Amino acid sequence: MLKFLVSQLLRRLVRPRLLYGWRRHDGRWLPHTRVSTAAEVQGAEHLQIEDHVFIGHFNLIDAAGGLSIGEGTQITNHVSVLTHSSHIATRLMGPQYWGHAEPVGVTRGETRIGPYCFIGASSVIMPGSRLGRGVLVRAFSYVDGDFPDYAVVGGQPARVLGDVRTLDAAWIEQYPDLARHYCGSGWMPASKGPR
Repeated sequence: MLKFLVSQLLRRLVRPRLLYGWRRHDGRWLPHTRVSTAAEVQGAEHLQIEDHVFIGHFNLIDAAGGLSIGEGTQITNHVSVLTHSSHIATRLMGPQYWGHAEPVGVTRGETRIGPYCFIGASSVIMPGSRLGRGVLVRAFSYVDGDFPDYAVVGGQPARVLGDVRTLDAAWIEQYPDLARHYCGSGWMPASKGPR
């Protein structure tokens, strides 16, 4: 019984928590941004993040090469958002990679995630990728490249599978007052295409 109580107490003390508020590198306080204590944010001085962002548990947020995350974006759990990657370099160079001043095959790029995006669990956003406004990335996706506003993205490699406005149309029909708030810019039916 004592062992059980001690294990429960330890679990409560050290388990991941969401912390409200984030101070951006320029000093701006973002009171509604929530970041897990179990998320790793590297290069925070190069992270341009807006308010109302959610970064869940066990994520790697690599901002060293420049990363922007728009307002209201949700990054679920076990996600890697990258601005550099050496997976090609290690294959090409083998043991010569370690300690090399300019390894061949390292990819670097500023990554941009637009406002009101949703990044599903266990996804990877590769360096230099660009996600438009309101993009939904399905779980277990490998995202590499540019994706337009309101796209539903999924797969390995990820491709456009649909449009979130088609998914959301029934909600807007049921709650028409929400149309003016949709993705922070007002409702626009999917048939009119991305802005």
